[in-house]
Amino acid sequence: MLELNSESIQSNAGAWGDIHVTLPAFDRSTVSAATMSHPVWVHFGSGNIFRGFIAVLQQRLLNEGFAKKGIIAAETFDSDIIEQIYRPFDDLTMMVTLNPDGTMDREVIGSVCESLKADGPNSEGRNRLRQIFREPGLQIASFTITEKGYALYDLDGELLPVVREDIEAGPSGARHTMSIAAALLYGRYQAGGYPMAMVSMDKCSHNGDKLRDGILTIATAWRDNKFVEDEFLAYLQNEDKIYFPWSMIDKITPRPHKTVESSLKRDGIKNMTPIVTSRSTFIAPFVNAERTQYLVIEDRFPNGRPALEKAGVFMTTRDIVDKAEKMKVNTCLNPLHTAMSVYGCLLGYTLVCDIMRDSDIVSLIRRFGYVEGLPVVVDPGILSPEKFLDEVMEQRLPNPSIPDTPQRITTDTSQVMSIRFGETIKSYIAQGRDPNTLISIPLTIAGWLRYLLAVDDAGKPMEVSSDPLKDELQMQLAGIELGKPDSYHGQIRPILANVGIFGLDLSRTPLLDTIETMFVEELTGPGAVRATLKKY
Repeated sequence: MLELNSESIQSNAGAWGDIHVTLPAFDRSTVSAATMSHPVWVHFGSGNIFRGFIAVLQQRLLNEGFAKKGIIAAETFDSDIIEQIYRPFDDLTMMVTLNPDGTMDREVIGSVCESLKADGPNSEGRNRLRQIFREPGLQIASFTITEKGYALYDLDGELLPVVREDIEAGPSGARHTMSIAAALLYGRYQAGGYPMAMVSMDKCSHNGDKLRDGILTIATAWRDNKFVEDEFLAYLQNEDKIYFPWSMIDKITPRPHKTVESSLKRDGIKNMTPIVTSRSTFIAPFVNAERTQYLVIEDRFPNGRPALEKAGVFMTTRDIVDKAEKMKVNTCLNPLHTAMSVYGCLLGYTLVCDIMRDSDIVSLIRRFGYVEGLPVVVDPGILSPEKFLDEVMEQRLPNPSIPDTPQRITTDTSQVMSIRFGETIKSYIAQGRDPNTLISIPLTIAGWLRYLLAVDDAGKPMEVSSDPLKDELQMQLAGIELGKPDSYHGQIRPILANVGIFGLDLSRTPLLDTIETMFVEELTGPGAVRATLKKY
């Protein structure tokens, strides 16, 4: 049996090769020593997108001799990941790439050279981070903490309790990730005001601004409470000292799948069983992910950076990052994901790849992408929107090896409707195009509202994925019953008028009547969702 650890990959390299596992091509002990003595890159958020994408990029640079140091991983939210997934395996990750033809490629990722539990203000990990941030040569702190990790306010606009407590405690007591980042930067300011880049790599629009705004909000409150000086705020706002580049990241890294775990065990690799942490994170010593990946980063790093372009990263301007993000989330990927998943749930599917064999749903998303989306797509220039869309439709979504689910994708749908569909509607109106020519967008919106009724197309109860507006929206739909179209008397109109959800008041557009008509048709009884899809 093989074990995923440093001793095994050094002494049993032949055995790993026999089961077609690629090992790091660099001397990891040398790289680790250099990294820990003079770090250049620390990353916050130790989950799958980091392990299966960002850490792999640095491995490419180390393998080719374009880098001499690795990454230090820090976890501020779920320290069980460090304790149970990183340290027992000497910070190594088993990376499993799921190819469109059903095959798998395996590689041990060894570019993470240190892992830190940084959730406690006085913890060993936090003290080590303070030391790291005082290092003059530190170039990057990057983040994959999900969009929720930047949130300082609740749905009512009030500061979260942990944020209020952080503001009252000052830098020494920081617990929220934005407070921790602000406190570490304060230490860097005190050590000599050294420059560096703070790089969000999360899947949210203008992510650099979210990171900057979060840190500045905390720092400003600390200044007001006399914990820090005005000069510290000036340091944060000086773009030659601290810069917050924008980025666009795209790679599907679904939760660990049983088929991957079984294949690793069959080949004699021990201890590959996933765990569930105390924070309810489902994670494994391996990462399974698609081959396709894109990372576009604004190329502004005040203290230098790794040669990421040599690992396939697009290093470019802020404007092009913005255009690449809009291409992806407004037209070429995210809207397709939402549309197919809403109808996939209603029609009883549990895997995205299976949905892609449903000709009605495929027709829906194909129409959105090629007929309705491409005419108004934002073209970044560095990527062809049509080729990107071709890859999504022909390789990524149908990939039978990607165990992604529509139930996962429909989580928090109310929070993404504006970006994924509202922007296209607004583009049609701004460009003088007739919104009445849109079919896939109103059909998706009608389908989402039908989905919120929590009854599938067979008339059976169906679980609706979590969403911050779920309870409120379902209350607004109260009284509507499947099989009783006359139970509808305008309940969806206030929802359609919600600018916060759609980015515009749909009740004041020609799409109101279209959405209502489609929604009522989907209420007529079991099978009505399928019939409506076929009709349109």
